[in-house]
Amino acid sequence: WHFFSVVLPLGAINPNIQTSTATLLLQLVAQGQLDMEGALTARDRVGIQDFVLLDETTEAAFLSNLKKRFSKDLIYTYIGTLLVSVNPYKELDIYNKKQMDIYMGVNFFELPPHIYALADNAYHTMLTEFNNHFILISGESGAGKTEASKKILQYYAVSCPSTTLLNTVRDKMLMSNPVLEAFGNAKTLKNDNSSRFGKYMDIQFDGQGDAVGGHILNYLLEKSRVVHQNHGERNFHIFYQLVEGGSDDLLHQLGLERGCQHYNYLTQGQCAIVQSINDKNDWKTVKNALQIINFDETVIASVLHLGNVRFDSDSKGHALLNNNTELHWVSNLLGVDAHRLQEGLTFRKIEAKKDQVLSPFTTDHAIYARDALAKAIYGQTFTWLVNRINESMENKDPSRKTVIGLLDIYGFEVFYVNSFEQFCINYCNEKLQQLFIELTLKSEQEEYEAEGIEWEPVQFFNNKIICDLIEEKHRGIISLLDEECLRPGDATDLTFLERLEEKMGNHPHFVTHKLADKMTRKTLERGDFRLLHYAGEVTYCVVGFLDKNNDLLYRNIKDLMCQSKNDIVKECFSSMDPDSRRRPETVVTQFKSSLQKLTEILMAKEAWYIRCLKSNESKQSGQFDEALIRHQVKYLGLMEHLRVRRAGFAYRRKYDVFLKRYKPLCPATWPHWRGVAADGVEVLVQHLGYLPDEYKMGRTKIFIRHPRTLFATEDAYEKCKHELGEWQRENTENRKKLVNIESCWRGTQARKEKEKRAWAVKVIKKFIKGYMTRGQAKNTDNSEYLAFVRQNYLNRLRDNLPKTVLDKTTWLTPPAVLTETSEMLRKLHYRLMVRKYVRGITPQKKAQFQMKLITSSIFKGKKDSYPQSVAHPFADNINPRVIQMIRNERIKYCVPVIKYDRNGFKPRQRQLILTQTAVYVIEEAKIKQRVDDSNTTFIWLFQGDLVVQCDHLFELLTKLCVIANKQNAIKVVQGSINFEIQAGKGGAVDFSTGPEPMVYKAKNGHLMVVSWALSLLSHVSVQTGYHFFFSDYI
Repeated sequence: WHFFSVVLPLGAINPNIQTSTATLLLQLVAQGQLDMEGALTARDRVGIQDFVLLDETTEAAFLSNLKKRFSKDLIYTYIGTLLVSVNPYKELDIYNKKQMDIYMGVNFFELPPHIYALADNAYHTMLTEFNNHFILISGESGAGKTEASKKILQYYAVSCPSTTLLNTVRDKMLMSNPVLEAFGNAKTLKNDNSSRFGKYMDIQFDGQGDAVGGHILNYLLEKSRVVHQNHGERNFHIFYQLVEGGSDDLLHQLGLERGCQHYNYLTQGQCAIVQSINDKNDWKTVKNALQIINFDETVIASVLHLGNVRFDSDSKGHALLNNNTELHWVSNLLGVDAHRLQEGLTFRKIEAKKDQVLSPFTTDHAIYARDALAKAIYGQTFTWLVNRINESMENKDPSRKTVIGLLDIYGFEVFYVNSFEQFCINYCNEKLQQLFIELTLKSEQEEYEAEGIEWEPVQFFNNKIICDLIEEKHRGIISLLDEECLRPGDATDLTFLERLEEKMGNHPHFVTHKLADKMTRKTLERGDFRLLHYAGEVTYCVVGFLDKNNDLLYRNIKDLMCQSKNDIVKECFSSMDPDSRRRPETVVTQFKSSLQKLTEILMAKEAWYIRCLKSNESKQSGQFDEALIRHQVKYLGLMEHLRVRRAGFAYRRKYDVFLKRYKPLCPATWPHWRGVAADGVEVLVQHLGYLPDEYKMGRTKIFIRHPRTLFATEDAYEKCKHELGEWQRENTENRKKLVNIESCWRGTQARKEKEKRAWAVKVIKKFIKGYMTRGQAKNTDNSEYLAFVRQNYLNRLRDNLPKTVLDKTTWLTPPAVLTETSEMLRKLHYRLMVRKYVRGITPQKKAQFQMKLITSSIFKGKKDSYPQSVAHPFADNINPRVIQMIRNERIKYCVPVIKYDRNGFKPRQRQLILTQTAVYVIEEAKIKQRVDDSNTTFIWLFQGDLVVQCDHLFELLTKLCVIANKQNAIKVVQGSINFEIQAGKGGAVDFSTGPEPMVYKAKNGHLMVVSWALSLLSHVSVQTGYHFFFSDYI
């Protein structure tokens, strides 16, 4: 529940129990299970669990509430959906599997604040809305950002559905943590495990919520730490882990000695041994992870040897190597030529047109080159590690995925001496604060608009003026720093400071020793400048700004690294594009571009926030340093966020949730409200006496303006709860009687159920025995089973009888006992269908069948195209005008044909008509030819045979044979056909195949018929010796 500290965590109750709210409350009171934050006095004892519900939104009230909760080990508090976490500097038993199970799938505000609640709701919102989310974890070094990130990853590893792929992805994500911590974390004055880089990790989920991939982006690794550490600080963990935890054989192979005191890069902070860090044990974990990604320790060892390379000066001040042993170890480990490496560390190669000149270094330049190489090796190796981890977690499935991003980024840093790194980190925090306020305002405004509530503008500090001061093109600090780095001549850190004073002298958020008034000048050195950030003033020392921003590696050294025989080193430096003659981008410009891309990534996702606070500087449990906390609250922008969330209405909740909790307070809504939840809430608040300006009814939520209104409602609910308890106790006896009656009834029902089951057992046993003896003759064991089989078969057969006489395949296969019966039934059924069919035949259809039988006797088995014609009925198509011409004769059949002339084979459309006495060839309404039929013999009136083409060949010839009563006069032949054109003069018809059918006169004078398949000619012979040639082609 989102309200406040006194809310009962009902989500911890089993949701399957069907009982009233009052009963649940009474049970919890009786069992002593009420949460510490669920009593009426909890607000005074442990504070409010959501700062939005504070009566006063002052800094003092904020800190007082935070302190109350911290004193009871309640380290988590909400500001709306933002989670504030205070580092307790001790182990708390709130991160076990039991706690994870409690928070899985529970409403965000239903249980007390916890990092698991935020992680779970981000996950389920992503699944429900199918969109992308990110969790921004911020705070200063030592506030617990890295631990928070681990807790979220562990929660997802346990709570997400478990599959083989998920387990693989989960293991790789968890494996990445110790590797990145070893290479990216170090002990600082404020934190023994401080992340010295920014990390953004995307966890990819598919539509079912399974984790299927991941990707990591890293930002601004503090490479300067490799070569220099302040007093009380250490280098990156990996160096100490290797030296202290590596086996003797491994150290011997790498040329290393056990003990950090032997290495220049590990002793500058004078605190190589730290009580809270066990480098030897950590090495075992890291080594296992490095073996999976095939990482070679030679790269790390080379950096340690490189730090021990020392230089002397000759008489001219030029650098000379003091000891060649370390150099040889470096060259062997990196796989490069020792002579060329020595040359690269003591000479600079200058190219003038086609000539190359070696310019000797001074000792300072040689040390710079050595340190630059060490930083480059380490920085490129770190990038290589991140890329290898990404490759191992890459998801290659192209289907759409949703992601939850984890952004673990450095918090605002203010040290005694603040340099280039702090400038970049604080610039990053300015950008994130700008994004934070923008997204929060946007989220609030969208919720108000969605609910139809009027938006009330919020007053807050807009830090755009500071962001512009740092990043504005051509005028910002970053642009001026880059210009100074690229400017020819003697550019120094002090000339950079002068440029800043010249360009920004009048800016209200910028001051230097030269520009300050007399009082401020006492707090500034001459090489300092001060920025007034949103979180407060920070003084930066410009010493080292130019060198750190350039971060240049001399070209001859870079070329040498690209030729390395060490695969990792070669791959790392080959990606730096050594052939490019362009000057590489400066560090701050690269960082600015990375921040811009990060901002674009975050703007496209839904935001969740975790703000981590340090409770004290001494890392002691139970200590609450109010001044330190106040400073962090200020620079993390928590008060601004609270003011945004409190703008207008402090509390909002969905109608059904609000009504479910407070319905006992109104007789009209208790115990059940039958209508719409919004109407029930309206009735409830009217009964409670809410004033019109104290609340607003949105589309799906109620908005309450003041916390005191909600607290009064909650106190009334607490009182009502006890009254309900009294009523419950008065009715205990009745409940006992009801329980006894119910027990008797359930017993009766159970006995009846037992009898039913005993009967069912007997029936099943008999059925099984019948099945086992089904092949035997009928007896007492199988008689009922066989009867069941018969009945079942007959029922199925009734529903699946064949529908037509031609259906010979769908008769159900009978069981063995019914084979004979089934055959008898089948014959009877088919006889019945045949009888029904015959009785339903009309005279016209009978005549059709008789004609079809004659056609079958003539053509079946003789002509290939005959089977396709069987399904087509015979039809007459007589021209009415023809009927008028030969009305005295009875027309038997009429069909359109194409007649071919004897001379030239010219086609002509004609009608062929058969009557009882003659055959007519008619053009439209004009008789062209007539053949009389006397004594059933054709008489041809003209000399020569008649050649016609007919599409209804089978029908025509059948009719002709029936009329002439000469069924044997038809001959079906293949090949060429000869016929008589005139007396003594003959012709021929040739047949061939082609892409499309046609008829034409060929060059040889024959009639050529082209068809898809070889044509068949029907030859009808009559007694007079004259013939009709009928051709159809297919």
